[in-house]
Amino acid sequence: MIDVTLTRSEDPFEFDVRVSEGNTETRHRVTMTESTYRKLSGGDASPERVIEAAFEFLLDREPKESILSSFDVTVISRYFPSFQDDIASYL
Repeated sequence: MIDVTLTRSEDPFEFDVRVSEGNTETRHRVTMTESTYRKLSGGDASPERVIEAAFEFLLDREPKESILSSFDVTVISRYFPSFQDDIASYL
């Protein structure tokens, strides 16, 4: 389960993300600028949904324990170059 909480609603947005599987859990602090939000979603999904989709993308590629504990959403493209193209299918 992916639980996303918006903790800062000004630019850049900041989120607390909790990923639970079985009896284990990881926590992550993620930031995303307004311009990145618009680029990834076209404004058609909430910022929280964009972050949830980003984590769905990541979890399809690596275990939750491998996800950085704190990062900006743009960092995902450094590790997975297809992220910006693929996220639309997760939204």
